[in-house]
Amino acid sequence: MQKRTKGTIVSAWKQWWLKVNTKAFRTGPLDGARFPYVVRVEYEADGIRYCKTKWIGTAYPVPKVGEQVDLVYDEGKPEKVKIVYGKD
Repeated sequence: MQKRTKGTIVSAWKQWWLKVNTKAFRTGPLDGARFPYVVRVEYEADGIRYCKTKWIGTAYPVPKVGEQVDLVYDEGKPEKVKIVYGKD
């Protein structure tokens, strides 16, 4: 069974070595390039505090440090968590 909780973004950084090209034809090396982010989120599940590192794809907005995010985790494995974006 899945449970919901709130988590706090502790840190966020851009993953510069992983470039996602959004244009088929580019005029320069960074024309149409987007970079995913990596965030570290801290949350509490069943009275235990966890700190996990999660990737944020280029299609999703990047939360700011200190911002609260919605999380979903499995009741049996609270260390496996997923960030919920909007209507996910």
